[in-house]
Amino acid sequence: MTKRRAAAEQQVLPLPSRTRIFTISNQKGGVGKTTTVVNLASALAKYGARVLVIDLDPQGNASTAVGVEHREGTPSVYDVVVGETPMEDVVQSSPEAEGLFCVPATIDLAGAEIELVSMVAREQRLARALQEYLERVDFDYIFIDCPPSLGLLTINAFVAANEVLIPIQCEYYALEGLSQLLKNIKLIEKHLNPKLRLSTILLTMYDSRTNLAHQVAADVREHFPKETLATVIPRSVRISEAPSYGQSVIAYDYGSSGSLAYLEAAVEIARRGVPR
Repeated sequence: MTKRRAAAEQQVLPLPSRTRIFTISNQKGGVGKTTTVVNLASALAKYGARVLVIDLDPQGNASTAVGVEHREGTPSVYDVVVGETPMEDVVQSSPEAEGLFCVPATIDLAGAEIELVSMVAREQRLARALQEYLERVDFDYIFIDCPPSLGLLTINAFVAANEVLIPIQCEYYALEGLSQLLKNIKLIEKHLNPKLRLSTILLTMYDSRTNLAHQVAADVREHFPKETLATVIPRSVRISEAPSYGQSVIAYDYGSSGSLAYLEAAVEIARRGVPR
């Protein structure tokens, strides 16, 4: 692990020529979506990239994990998507890293699904706000954390992004619901966002001691050979503990196996570049 860490720390990552916007999605809960968002964002910021996390989940777990304020009444993504507030008015810098920023989610977002129903261009509201913001501010990577359901908030995330990253846990029922998710991505690509691509699959909660983990990993790689990262995220107590301290695992325990795995995954994503 010492050699791996030394190799990861010596990496100089290429920065993308245009902003890469990822939606991290999986309709199945508990697969490590938010964990993946905050740790990849923190890792890329550590390598010198400018990174924005957009928390589109009413629970606000991504906001907590990067250490930004998101109490009720805090200017948040709700004001951007449902109101007309410019994104720069709600972005906060994270104490995690110099180049890491967050658009927080508050509990106000819980009612946004209902409020969006009657709105004009309801699927494009996040995309428009984000594009206006990117005309004034540069970012290398943007990660959008979705709720674990395909409602209007998740559709807004898909319409705003150009890449989809799916975390898949190495456990029973890992591929359950995945075919439906892929159909939904295709529908959105066809009708709302022709730039959208499934670019990345990340295997999470990998326990190398079990045959099941090896089997799930082999199945996923067989079905998605190009999209699946070589890096796998291990089962790790440190990864689970970090959010309760308002930190990513990289800030919480830099020396842990979980931290190293996310650094390696970030390197792989950066080196792969934008899919053609």
